[in-house]
Amino acid sequence: MRWALITGEYPPQPGGVSDYTRVLAGALAAAGDEVHVWAPDYPVLENAAPLTENHVQVHRLPDRFGRKTFSALGRALDALPRDCRLLLQYVPHAFGWKAMNVPFCLWLASRTRQPFWVMYHEVAYPLSWSQALRLNALGIVTRGMASVLARCSERVYVSIPAWKDLLPKSVAMTWLPIPSTVPTSVSGGARACVRQRLAGNRNQVLIGHFGTFGVHLTPLLEQILPPLLRADSRRTALLLGGGSARFAQNLTRLYPDLEGRCIAPGALPGEELAAHLAACDILAQPYADGVSSRRTSLMAGLALGLPIVTTEGHLSEPLWRESRAVALAPVKPATAFVEQCEAVLQDPNRQAELRRRASELYEERFAVANTVRALRS
Repeated sequence: MRWALITGEYPPQPGGVSDYTRVLAGALAAAGDEVHVWAPDYPVLENAAPLTENHVQVHRLPDRFGRKTFSALGRALDALPRDCRLLLQYVPHAFGWKAMNVPFCLWLASRTRQPFWVMYHEVAYPLSWSQALRLNALGIVTRGMASVLARCSERVYVSIPAWKDLLPKSVAMTWLPIPSTVPTSVSGGARACVRQRLAGNRNQVLIGHFGTFGVHLTPLLEQILPPLLRADSRRTALLLGGGSARFAQNLTRLYPDLEGRCIAPGALPGEELAAHLAACDILAQPYADGVSSRRTSLMAGLALGLPIVTTEGHLSEPLWRESRAVALAPVKPATAFVEQCEAVLQDPNRQAELRRRASELYEERFAVANTVRALRS
């Protein structure tokens, strides 16, 4: 099969969609397919030469989905065979124009010669009576953009079932969960090396968190981590992902007694990141809107078979409760999350059960092989 993936970000540009597209493209190529990726350069450079990586042909766009892209991308797509499958990785803010690139959506929708598919990682900016008028205007425009593409596409995929409520009811949609974008296996030696370096003493307990440490998450972590660390002097927080070092500094500034109890190694290559995650005794992964199948930070721990404590919110799918693969707590109060973490930390049998169920659930529902099968069907 032949594929043309269009994405707003691709490595070396960081980002969840960037990592997802790399993993997906590599998996399709490994299945024997011909794969092309079109993405803006990073940093944006005009006339960047095509590059082949892991049998994936990467083409850089001349601008960020403006007029030059319409011309260059249109010619490139027209030159592809008719049986090539065109798949757009959709996140409104990834296409520039302050998340309101209506011309790009209309341009793609007008290309009736070549049917396209859309994968919605996110659909639209949220609407709320409590936010500024300009933000609600952004929410209305992004909903319109998403609806235009959904109605004109041949197939529609969503990263979580909740996105279906934001798209036209007349459109058939398929749930396509996000796989881990971090290596899904770690050697015993690599894990032991990280444990020795960070924990040393076998009695030390590493409480991990992997994420971007954004504005919606840091207030939760600031309420959760201090009581967990203070409860046992052997505990250390291992903070992984972009923004972790800044968060660790702010946390110890707020709570000086936690000085030296937070480790934040900063951005790590994939294999090192996986080894650090595997070294954790437990992962604390709260989300303000609840755990869902679009959370690559959670998928990384799930794939590695780690005991995970997370939150159940309005975007959470029923499978998290049904599978019992993670320990669930409500988003509020934070004390409920802390209590759930303590219950897991104090029960080795439950930790073992969570590890087993996490690995099983990931392989059954989220592994990239499932994504490839769904797309190639």
